[in-house]
Amino acid sequence: HPTPPPPCRSAALPGSATCTQRACAGRAAPVVPVRRGPAPGAAEPSGTEPGPGAAMAQPAGPAAACPVQNQMMHSSDAQGYNPAVPGSYSHPKVPPHQPSGQYNYSGSQNVSQFNSYQGPGQTLNRPPVAPLSGSPVQQTGPVPQVPPPALQNSAAISSAGSFPPGAGPPMLSNWQYSQSAVSHPAGTPPSHLAPGTGTGSAQPSPSLSGNTNPPGSYQYAASPGGPSLHNSFMKPATPHPSPAPPNLKMNRNVGYSYPALPPGYQNTSPPGAPGMQASALQYPDGSKHFHQPPLGTNHLTASMGSLSLQQEGLRPVNLLQERNILPTTILQAPVPNLHEDIQKLNCNPELFRCTLTNIPQTQALLNKAKLPLGLLLHPFKDLSQLPVVTSSTIVRCRSCRTYINPFVSFLDQRRWKCNLCYRVNDVPEEFMYNPVTRVYGEPHKRPEVQNATIEFMAPSEYMLRPPQPPVYLFVFDVSHNAIETGYLNTVCKTLLDNLDLLPGNTRTKIGFITFDSTIHFYSLQEGLSQPQMLIVSDIEDVFIPMPENLLVNLNENKELIQDLLRTLPQMFTKSLETQSALGPALQAAFKLMSPTGGRISVFQTQLPSVGMGALKSREEPNQRATAKDIHLTPSTDFYKKLALDCSGQQVAVDLFLLSGQYSDLASLGCISRYSAGSVYYYQSYHHKHNPVQVEKLQKELKRYLTRKIGFEAVMRIRCTKGLSIHTFHGNFFVRSTDLLSLPNVNPDAGYAVQMSVEESLTDMQVVSFQSALLYTSSKGERRIRVHTMCLPVVTTLSDVYAGADVQAITGLLANMAVDRSVSATLSDARDALVNAVIDSLSAYRSSVLSIQQPGLMAPSSLRLFPLYVLALLKQKAFQTGTNARLDERIFTMCQVKNQPLVYLMLMTHPSLYRVDNLTDEGALNINDRTIPQPPILQLSVEKLSRDGAYLMDAGSVMFLWIGKNCGQSFISQVLGVPNYGSIPQNMTHLPELETAESIRTIAFVSWLREQRPFFPILYIIKDDSPLKSSFLQNMIEDRTESALSYYEFLLHIQQQVNK
Repeated sequence: HPTPPPPCRSAALPGSATCTQRACAGRAAPVVPVRRGPAPGAAEPSGTEPGPGAAMAQPAGPAAACPVQNQMMHSSDAQGYNPAVPGSYSHPKVPPHQPSGQYNYSGSQNVSQFNSYQGPGQTLNRPPVAPLSGSPVQQTGPVPQVPPPALQNSAAISSAGSFPPGAGPPMLSNWQYSQSAVSHPAGTPPSHLAPGTGTGSAQPSPSLSGNTNPPGSYQYAASPGGPSLHNSFMKPATPHPSPAPPNLKMNRNVGYSYPALPPGYQNTSPPGAPGMQASALQYPDGSKHFHQPPLGTNHLTASMGSLSLQQEGLRPVNLLQERNILPTTILQAPVPNLHEDIQKLNCNPELFRCTLTNIPQTQALLNKAKLPLGLLLHPFKDLSQLPVVTSSTIVRCRSCRTYINPFVSFLDQRRWKCNLCYRVNDVPEEFMYNPVTRVYGEPHKRPEVQNATIEFMAPSEYMLRPPQPPVYLFVFDVSHNAIETGYLNTVCKTLLDNLDLLPGNTRTKIGFITFDSTIHFYSLQEGLSQPQMLIVSDIEDVFIPMPENLLVNLNENKELIQDLLRTLPQMFTKSLETQSALGPALQAAFKLMSPTGGRISVFQTQLPSVGMGALKSREEPNQRATAKDIHLTPSTDFYKKLALDCSGQQVAVDLFLLSGQYSDLASLGCISRYSAGSVYYYQSYHHKHNPVQVEKLQKELKRYLTRKIGFEAVMRIRCTKGLSIHTFHGNFFVRSTDLLSLPNVNPDAGYAVQMSVEESLTDMQVVSFQSALLYTSSKGERRIRVHTMCLPVVTTLSDVYAGADVQAITGLLANMAVDRSVSATLSDARDALVNAVIDSLSAYRSSVLSIQQPGLMAPSSLRLFPLYVLALLKQKAFQTGTNARLDERIFTMCQVKNQPLVYLMLMTHPSLYRVDNLTDEGALNINDRTIPQPPILQLSVEKLSRDGAYLMDAGSVMFLWIGKNCGQSFISQVLGVPNYGSIPQNMTHLPELETAESIRTIAFVSWLREQRPFFPILYIIKDDSPLKSSFLQNMIEDRTESALSYYEFLLHIQQQVNK
């Protein structure tokens, strides 16, 4: 009987706030260095997590600190507030869950979306990755249906008049494309995105930041207090297949209007729901009694083989003919083809999502499908409802340490069979009583067995040391360059305004360091009339003066802290010091934080120039385009090594880079990537020259300071035996083969993992995945957040394609492409993305299509795959051309690795809406607000009309394009100006007018903004606006100087597929 998991060493990392007000009196002389011995109670934990029968050795190395049971420990911070809408900025306080009942639905828990890190300890000897292959998932989600086109003359789509001046569709005949960017080199096998690193080593793959979230397919349409997680998973209807139109002759001079379809070709809403026959399957849900046959999860789907697969995902679509394949509403995740009794208990896809909703039975089948198999998680996502179990008994499998979940099977009242390793376990006596129904003898009705997402209050054996207080340390660049940008005013003011909202309790501690060529500490000890500044000029051997007064209790010293924040921005206004000693400042911050752990928020405005970690510029503006020499790799390992030291002491570092010049984010970003921090980048930040950035920083900083936070976290992902996890994407350090070390975990971080089928899944009808996050909340409670997902196993290639989740596949490929760009070259990564499309569509054509048809055929489930990959190729992370600054490209790569899927998809393929004719028809009603729901349009200038106004939502930025002949009523009643000519050049706000049109437009824009943790600036642009090029750059389906149009891209894919 394995010992209980050793508690993870707890280090509280508080929500970080950034503020640098200097309120120090005279500069004190440097104090004698205080050499600190090891902190009491901060002993390095022995990193063994009892696994199946054997303790896991802890890797040597700076970050090996936290033992965890083979269960992945979940760490999510449960503060007492819950944002009204998942990513909203204002956080109304909600009373923390009451500890009275044994089990309470606490409204104050938030779950982060990316929590799917699983993998039983025994299958985790990671095999090398198969090249970009994965198993498709059965798509049972809503597939937008394209009605059969009325056959018309192939040139029937006239685009005349619908383009802004000078933006007519380029003619195909003038098109030349460079072979190297997209095609396979002759004679070489397609290059795949198999990770070059990270397989089998305990290091995270060299991806930048770990963003993998479910693509933007989820609208937060439910009102904030929406249904509990498992209920909000409704089965979307699938449309009936429509016959593919006959192949028509194409006119080559039609530009990118697709030849064969009439212009008014709209997506119709899907008709009936998929016909799934109920199977004879019995499952212990609340309504049935215990007299069911003792079926293991193996048998859960025994009768599911007969379920009619939803054939819609397999309907062949001729991409060269079906022009309007983009759904007019947000694309939803496919629903797994499971019996509805099981599916209704499944994990919400916003939290846990698989690239294939039908898992292939063998690796050979997965290889044949040429699709990647992996999971995308958002484990600590803010949730409106989260069941919290306060029982002292946490029931786990004795062999693989899986937490009991809805997909285990009860052989009888006293025994349950694990759904990951199939071991039969005893039901503990305490588990026989159900605290919700107050009935004894119904273990299958306990909340743990009725909820795929649940949080446990962890007992003391899950702690290596008592939970530490939340500790927040702010580190500010105060060089001349930094003061010039004016950022310090904004940061200090925002921090002052939100000081009382920092997540924490009466023990919360806070401290401040500023630096230029020297390092300045601030003593905030009680009894001082004002903060005292201590300067350390020896940056080669940094020491901490008076360590006991530099991190102080926030509540007891609030006045001194406020005083410092008010005076800090003025203290350096006359400074002429241009040097930046970022490395030594970070070393000092690490030494100060080591005893407790916590969060360091560092603000930097330039390239570090002195001391350890000093960097030299590597960007040559004229060579931005050459894919060969772009410096995507760090120029020093200083920041990575320091990050690993931080991780070992439960410290995370968040980097705010506010810079108009090259700052080598490729090197600096490592400090956050390996310590599980985040990177924020404000290009050309300046309070006067770039005022819109000030509002963005303010809003995002407020969210950052007040969102919930988990400290001393570790996450493990387990999966049914036979499957294995081999590569992780995200910001963390991989402590043992499958344990992610997360000194801080936040609700806005996503993660991804790649998997393979190690042993054939014969005799299994379903497999399960479980992520567990063990963390210390800002209130000092040790908690475990668990998400479990169940998916069917299939034996045919057509079923694999039927269940493919195209957004999850795109998200995982984007993560793999970032790794490929860093380990090889950018052009290799681009080739691999294109080859992923070619290979999967070739396999579909040769192995699944019964009748070979002319054209480019794709299964309906993958009909958006070429469009999404083209969008990735045009995204800043992977595009060619000189317009992307190096730091901007690196930052976009960081976002790919660290954004939940829903945000990543929006940044990759923006949403375009016409907004000059908004109505209440089909609108949502949220908190007494009416939110219009205009249809999503394709990203082509062909869809723009000069007499309309169009809103483009590109995730981190929005554009409102006003056509030259836009109606006078929209211009006056929404923009508040008399005519088109008087719209100002640099307009970034909609005036709040008392008109119905203004109220609708503002409601729609605000609703879009509320759904994300970052703040998109709204640029209102006209035809002659300098920003028009940025707007047109996001028109994915149109041609640019350096990239193909969608139609040209399809022709290229077709040429390769038909070889």
